[in-house]
Amino acid sequence: MASSPAAAAPRMPASTPSSPVRVLIADDSAVVRGLVARWITEAGFQLVGTASNGKIALEMMSRHDPDVVLLDIDMPELDGTEALPRMLAASPTLQVVMMSTLTTRNADISLKCLALGAVDYIAKPESNRGVTTSDAFRTDLIERVRVFGAARARGRRTTAAPTTQTSTPVPAAPVAAAKPAAPVVLRPRARVATTPRVLLIGSSTGGPRAVGEALAGIGAAALRRVPTLIVQHMPPVFTAVFAEHLSARVGLPAAEGKADERIEPGRIYVAPGGRHMGLAAVAGGTVIKLNDGAPVNFCRPAVDVLFKDAAAIFGAATASVILTGMGSDGTNGARALVEAGGPVLAQDEATSTVWGMPGSVARAGLAEAILPLPEIGPALRAMITGQPA
Repeated sequence: MASSPAAAAPRMPASTPSSPVRVLIADDSAVVRGLVARWITEAGFQLVGTASNGKIALEMMSRHDPDVVLLDIDMPELDGTEALPRMLAASPTLQVVMMSTLTTRNADISLKCLALGAVDYIAKPESNRGVTTSDAFRTDLIERVRVFGAARARGRRTTAAPTTQTSTPVPAAPVAAAKPAAPVVLRPRARVATTPRVLLIGSSTGGPRAVGEALAGIGAAALRRVPTLIVQHMPPVFTAVFAEHLSARVGLPAAEGKADERIEPGRIYVAPGGRHMGLAAVAGGTVIKLNDGAPVNFCRPAVDVLFKDAAAIFGAATASVILTGMGSDGTNGARALVEAGGPVLAQDEATSTVWGMPGSVARAGLAEAILPLPEIGPALRAMITGQPA
């Protein structure tokens, strides 16, 4: 059990770009606290404290001003969902990553926490032994601390919230540089535009909130004209709950895609966690194909798999967007779409939680437009309906 800091302890200064990321761990498991604390220090971050519940974590925050808090959901006295809004009220630029085991309940709570301001979540193995032996969990956790600690140090509050590749059952992908090394060149479409027959969305870290906002910006009326297919880097269980959240948000049927299911306008299909979702043309339509193949770009599901299949089937008759996320997944798929004549949009850096995936597409010169999140929905609606945004 962690002890509270002494009453006379001075408040520590926040990290600067040249100082170590300051991390606070709040988890009721002594095993988890001990292991994560060791990983944090071995990775070169500064551990400012560990806490067994939200109350202790809040007390520590007031003295140590962490950059990143790793916050468990289920804790005694004050749990993660109760502590989160208090933490953000006390420190609006704080980067909070929720930690939870893979249950439907915890997936639902984690997604709600993203809406409340948490920047991401990470799925913990169900047992202490699993925590001890899971290299993927350790890799994911350290990568998130690095990314969100850097965001805090830059003084930029992330505006879209996670998943993210956070808890995929494969190793985390490398993170693209936050700033493009060269000026971004847009790739405008030929003016003879083709009416889209399908909408594609790829996203990762920060994606759940970004996808919801983009779909709400498109609106149910336009979404009824096309099938919508989404690859959001998420673990199993979370993707089904994510689909339920999207359905409630936009008022249309949304669910994980099923093998050999025919895609229909007005429905939203989310790639199941841990499985690639592609497409195949059949007599009279197009069906979903699922597979457990090797990770692509360190990801399963991978955006590239869906986008490449869609390029082969629908060609220029697509509307697509790459939203916030780590790594470069989606770039090769975007290239296939562009070569087939389809337009690709990318979310801008300022509104992305991590400008990895959209930044990679932008730097490759594949984006027709690079837009802030509030403008993406209207832009896609204009593509789908043929009416000005």
